[in-house]
Amino acid sequence: MSRHATHHPTPAAQPARFALRPMVLAVQLAVVGAAASGWADPAHAQAAPASQASARSYDIPAGPLSTVLVRFLSESGVLLSGSTELAKGKDSPGVKGNRTPGEALAALLAGTGLEAVPDGQGRYVLRPAAARTESSAASSSAGSQATATLTEVQVTAQALGDGTTEGTGSYTTRSTSAATGLNLSLRDTPQSVTVVTRQRMDDQAIERVQDALETTAGVSVVADDGARNMVFSRGFSVSNYQIDGVPAQSGWVGLETTSTVLYDRVEMVRGPSGLLNGMGDPSASINLVRKRADSDRFTGSVQAELGSWNHRAATADLSTPLNASGTVRGRLVAHAVNENSYVDLEGKKATVLYGVVEADLTPHTRLSVGASGQSDKRSGVSWNGLNYWYADGTRTDWQRSKTAAARWNRWDTGDRAAFATLDHALSSGWKLRADLSYRKHHEDWKLLWLEGLSDRATGLGMEPWGRIYKYDQAQTQLSFSASGPFQLWGRTHELMVGLTHNRVKYVASAADAPDFAPVGNFNLWNGIYPEPLWGELFVEGTIAERQTAAYAATRLQLSDALKLVLGARLANWTYDYVADWTTFKDRRNNVLIPYGGLVYDLNKQVSAYASYTKIFKPQSFSQDRNGNRLEPVDGSGLEVGVKGAFLDGRLNASAAVFRIEQDKLAVPDEGYLVPGTVFQAMRPAKGAKSQGVELEVAGEVIPGWHLGAAWTKFSARDAQGENVNPAQPRQQFKLFTKVRLGGALAGLTLGGGLAWQSTVPYYLTNPVTGLSEHVGQRAYSVVDLMAHYQITPKTSVQFNVKNLFDKKYYGSSSYGVLVYGAPRSFNAALKYQF
Repeated sequence: MSRHATHHPTPAAQPARFALRPMVLAVQLAVVGAAASGWADPAHAQAAPASQASARSYDIPAGPLSTVLVRFLSESGVLLSGSTELAKGKDSPGVKGNRTPGEALAALLAGTGLEAVPDGQGRYVLRPAAARTESSAASSSAGSQATATLTEVQVTAQALGDGTTEGTGSYTTRSTSAATGLNLSLRDTPQSVTVVTRQRMDDQAIERVQDALETTAGVSVVADDGARNMVFSRGFSVSNYQIDGVPAQSGWVGLETTSTVLYDRVEMVRGPSGLLNGMGDPSASINLVRKRADSDRFTGSVQAELGSWNHRAATADLSTPLNASGTVRGRLVAHAVNENSYVDLEGKKATVLYGVVEADLTPHTRLSVGASGQSDKRSGVSWNGLNYWYADGTRTDWQRSKTAAARWNRWDTGDRAAFATLDHALSSGWKLRADLSYRKHHEDWKLLWLEGLSDRATGLGMEPWGRIYKYDQAQTQLSFSASGPFQLWGRTHELMVGLTHNRVKYVASAADAPDFAPVGNFNLWNGIYPEPLWGELFVEGTIAERQTAAYAATRLQLSDALKLVLGARLANWTYDYVADWTTFKDRRNNVLIPYGGLVYDLNKQVSAYASYTKIFKPQSFSQDRNGNRLEPVDGSGLEVGVKGAFLDGRLNASAAVFRIEQDKLAVPDEGYLVPGTVFQAMRPAKGAKSQGVELEVAGEVIPGWHLGAAWTKFSARDAQGENVNPAQPRQQFKLFTKVRLGGALAGLTLGGGLAWQSTVPYYLTNPVTGLSEHVGQRAYSVVDLMAHYQITPKTSVQFNVKNLFDKKYYGSSSYGVLVYGAPRSFNAALKYQF
């Protein structure tokens, strides 16, 4: 083994079915719903009269009326009310060109038998065209009709949206529950949150979760080798994952390698996240939100891709009602990819399959049942990176295609998951939710890796190591939560309570070889190497980990402008480790993890906030150079900042300063292994402290111009002033933007991105000279381009270029070895929607 081996939405209370999720979002934009929500409180925002609204440019293609409406409402900020039944089974021709809201609504409702009429208070009411009154009484009739419609729909606060981004065309979202469990707008969430939307993933041709994470503020994704990665934020590693808000364990080849075709969005909450995750890192938490089965008609898309290094991929995404009334709906996503790599010998074949069924058991109860599977077969994959030095102490400069793998190397992984979620909405506005999930992760690898220093001229000096390894992880999660409003001090507040039980079991088996053939001249290495005779497979170790916890969070509306968010988690945790050389148990009972946040509205668009939480993370598996196990990490996290929601929520911006203090944090003890093992020895860093600044903006600046941009800077040092996790850049700037063109170029969208990072402050001791040398990547930037052309309303083509100027850089420079980043690459995709 390598020395560096480590590692729902809730239904609204409404008589209509949940089949029309986009239409529900349209309804929830009504003022009654907005008043019940924190992000559109009439006390802080008043809609302009519809007749006074200005024109803007639209380019919304034809499609199901519910989908077109949600796209229009997201872009325009128009408030619309009406029964969800009205949009069922109808198609819209879309809308294109410079239009006022009324003109745009008329265009997209053409041929549907519906109309949207102003109610005289800045809103519109959706109704059958036959219900229109005489023009002389239109105004008063519209007002009374609006009242009747709003009463019928019964909009509630939670109806304001589950954060779904698919179909909105947006680079931001209106709400998230990833930080506190409460469904809040980004502005009302007292922590930094980045949401990589479905549209942005499509625009940047993001195929894996790790690629989505690389676009988020201050995040570094470090390649350990050809299969594994480590994710860092604010100077510390990220290990807390959720799927649909349910905590999920990640394997050695982690959840960051899963395909994005499964997900509506990727949410990252930066800072400590113990309230919802329990034990964990102060860096960040990642929530992967699956796509839903919410269409009342047959719809979907198919896509084919061709790209560099023989990349070939195909995707089908289909949604359909499963009964005549549309109360039962299904969705199926299938994806296949076959590709080589810029690294010699490496190739991958992957398949992804996801299916979900949603059933409206009653008008207020929804059951979602689904399953997914992903299989990745990696051939010729490298384990370990390349050396910094030759045998004479001079620095190496390898080709980016250089590998130390054998042709028979493989690293196959598989993920299987099944889940069920039951949502029920009470007439009081409270919502109940129960989740049951099971996930199994399997890894099967046979690997050769090379260590040592080779002679610059002869290439001699490398030593072979190898192993067969099988790793199985099974996780079962059961949770229950309730959330809703309550009255106190003459104001309406929100409360969320939950119980959760999580059980994970890991089993690792291995086989070694007693003898390996000589490597020979590494300069001429082509992977042709005799496979050794392996010994028998044996169980190397098992781990059983359990956590049971109760948690609660509340948002108290102390005044019109001041909101207090309080929460706590009380957890019991057990850890049992059994290996052929040792047995270890750890128990932590009644661990209390508090959370506090304060949000103050400075004006209608901008809020100031502060949050504080404690940190607790066991480190049972980490051992020092003497074989002693490290004590748990403890500490705290503080964040202060301002957030703004502009242009009716289409543009979100934030600025934050943070400070994280930790004690006993496990960091690599360079040059030492755990006695009797091949594991990297760790040392407890005393007084580890990270502090920094983060600036971010995401959304639509003007009609047709979308962007996501972030600049971050931090320092992370221990009590002695030494850099903690020094292989991470301390400053980053990330930008991606696109512009939809008009006139003669209508249908064409152009985009581009820039990713810059500062010099990595990583030093290692030269094994020959004994001197400390800077080995971290120097500051560099990478430029990407995108062009998308809508050939017909249903057919489009997209071309992406990554690393346009072919910059050579280290994708990783930790653990004493380096891995190069990808050279320039191309990807072309043809998509048909129906």
